[in-house]
Amino acid sequence: MLTPLTVTVVVTALLLGAWCGYAAFRDQPVKDWHYAGAALVLLLALVQVGVSTVALAGGERPAGDGSTLVFVCYLVAVPLCLPVTAAVSLTERNRWGSATVAAGAVVLAVLEVRLADVWAGAAGV
Repeated sequence: MLTPLTVTVVVTALLLGAWCGYAAFRDQPVKDWHYAGAALVLLLALVQVGVSTVALAGGERPAGDGSTLVFVCYLVAVPLCLPVTAAVSLTERNRWGSATVAAGAVVLAVLEVRLADVWAGAAGV
């Protein structure tokens, strides 16, 4: 895993979460610009998935016994967060749609941090 890429994904996801959270606070639905931001975060997350997949295919493994399955499960969950919440926000054309995308972005950031923890062999795997 590339640490700078992980940090970039986490920071952009948190910025998206704050942006959509602010829209929800102002009682605004998700706008096209929010979806463009979500697409950017998703693109970065997919690059991270690709880099991690190449590392796994090249023989690198997460530190710790049995953590490869956990890592792969997180790797599958990361790119699903934003598309699912964006789809839900399309049905909620009010402030709750913005809140949903904000929550999805925060969840993606947390999953990315956890992905890095599992790769590094952090306790609690």
